[in-house]
Amino acid sequence: VQLQASGGGLVQAGGSLGLSCAASGRFISINGMGWYRQAPGKSRELVAVVTSGGSTNYADSVKGRFTISRDSAKNTVHLRMNSLKPEDTAVYYCHAVAVLGLGARGYWGQGTLVTVSS
Repeated sequence: VQLQASGGGLVQAGGSLGLSCAASGRFISINGMGWYRQAPGKSRELVAVVTSGGSTNYADSVKGRFTISRDSAKNTVHLRMNSLKPEDTAVYYCHAVAVLGLGARGYWGQGTLVTVSS
């Protein structure tokens, strides 16, 4: 299973960016998909996740500013980030739980850098 992320880049504080991630490979289905981030010197943290049923969960720090969505038919997940702040600067990682023949397993994308300038 491969996760290919796109988007990210440099934006001024208050601006917007979008991230996308597509899952490909051999799997039966994709359960939860989401985004995590890791800022320099910090641990990786959850940003937002969406279940196969469409339920979402957000980190408190991004609630009201970020929106996660998914296209289950295309096995893609998107993150729309509005009102970005310098503290949102981090490498953002896509994550997906793939259902395989013998169970489910989590996979990570390669990470994409988001830089918010003040």
